[in-house]
Order: sequence, then C-alpha cells, then structure tokens
Amino acid sequence: FQNKMLGADEMHEDGLQGEGMMIAVFDSGFPGVNMYKPFEHIFAENRLVGTRDFIGNTGDVFQYHTHGSSVFSNIASDYEDVIGTAPKASFVLCVTEDVTREYRIEEYNWLFAAEYADSIGVDVINGSLGYSTFSESAMDYDYSDMNGKNTLVARAAQIASSKGMIVVVSAGNEGSGSWKYITSPGDAFDVMTVGSVTSGYIKSSFSSVGPTADDRIKPDVCAMGTSAMIFYASLSGGETTGGRITTGNGTSYSSPQIAGFAAAIWQANPGMTNL
Repeated sequence: FQNKMLGADEMHEDGLQGEGMMIAVFDSGFPGVNMYKPFEHIFAENRLVGTRDFIGNTGDVFQYHTHGSSVFSNIASDYEDVIGTAPKASFVLCVTEDVTREYRIEEYNWLFAAEYADSIGVDVINGSLGYSTFSESAMDYDYSDMNGKNTLVARAAQIASSKGMIVVVSAGNEGSGSWKYITSPGDAFDVMTVGSVTSGYIKSSFSSVGPTADDRIKPDVCAMGTSAMIFYASLSGGETTGGRITTGNGTSYSSPQIAGFAAAIWQANPGMTNL
C-alpha cells in the first residue's frame, strides 16, 4: 500500500524502477543485506557499487545496527510482494551513525559520506538520521539552530545539493515529544525533508513538524511511515542470526520511499536538474 499511496506501483509498471540511477544510503549499519533474499538481486547484478564504514573503519558495512537494513529495504527490496520504490537502481551504503551514543562527530561522518558519494557519481542521497540533542547536553541544539545554517550537517546537506545530488532526509520522530520540531539536516534549504503519514493519509503522531526556525515550510512531502513494510535483521552478540519482513514506524521509513521515488522520477526525466 505504501507504494500505491505514492503511485510507485504504476511507475514500476511503466518500467521505471531506478535503472541507471545511483542511490547512497547513510545509516547505522546494514546487517543481513548481503545474506537475505530481498537484496539478492543487487549482488547478482553487481549493483552495489560502493561501501564505507565511517564508524569503525572496518571496511564492513554489513554489521552494527539493523536500522540501516530496514531503511534500505524501502528503496531496494525486491522479494515477493515487498518491493522498494527503486529496486533496480545501483547503490552505495555508508555507515555514519553510531547508535550506542550521540555526538557531533556523526555530523562529520555524514559530511565525509557525502563527499564520497559525490566522488563516485551518486544521484540521490537518503539520510534517515537527524540531530538535535546529544549524549552530552553541552552539544545540544536549540530549535533556533534549525535554520539551515547553524548545524554542520545542514551545511553539508546543502553543499551536497549544490553538487547536483538530490538529498532526501527524514523529518524526525519528535512530533509527540518535548522537542516536537524537525531535526537537522531536515532544516537545510535545498533538501527534500520527509514526514510520515498513516495509511489513512493522516499525519503520524510521531512525525516532526515545521516550520524551520527561519519560518520555511518543512517537511516538504510525506510518505507512509506508520506500519511501513520493512526488512528486519535479528542480531545476537553482534552477529546476524535471522531476517524477516515486518512493519515499523518512523520517518526513517518514509524518507527512503521518497528517495527511491525521486530517483525513478529523475530516471524518467533525465533533462531535469536535482532542484
């Protein structure tokens, strides 16, 4: 249903599934992506063109936290009736997020990943990550910082857009909490900030709201992030022990739907710029 909501099912029937486009995903790890059927087609057709681990510098992105695998499935899965929005694109996977703690270094990891993505010709970046508060309160941002200029990750996202990439980011899941507003880089100027709706086209209660601190409308668009279909990798002792299709909630899952959708739209209209 999440594909039907966007019209992505009709887009796929028209032969637009991201062929010839390159999508980078910045996240917390991708365990199981190299093991399970939803992603087998990518390896069989050599469409994983780059990987980088900016957290541990291990060279192995198929570890750490399963969030990235679930996010990636909304773009890339091609298994039975669970189809991502751009399953036939080429992909770049970057680990930039350390879920065990939150420090501003992760904004620099995002920047480094964007430089890497640009260097190998990525068309679309998905970042289902947002920054507002940190493990040390001295690093915390205020809502007034959500102006597209104050955070390093917002400036990095703006530079990535200026290089010609479509930058798609989640609005954040702070809508029902004390912060409430979008998190950075969702405040950046020329990025596609994605909120979440239910299957009934109602804003998800958790979905962060705008405007930005300088009064720009955000998020820009929404997709279904309540009970979204995802791949989930089971972990034990740092090892991937299983994988299953399930549902999950979050703007983390609505953002990649739009990233894949944007890639296929650009595929259909190659004369357009990212903007």
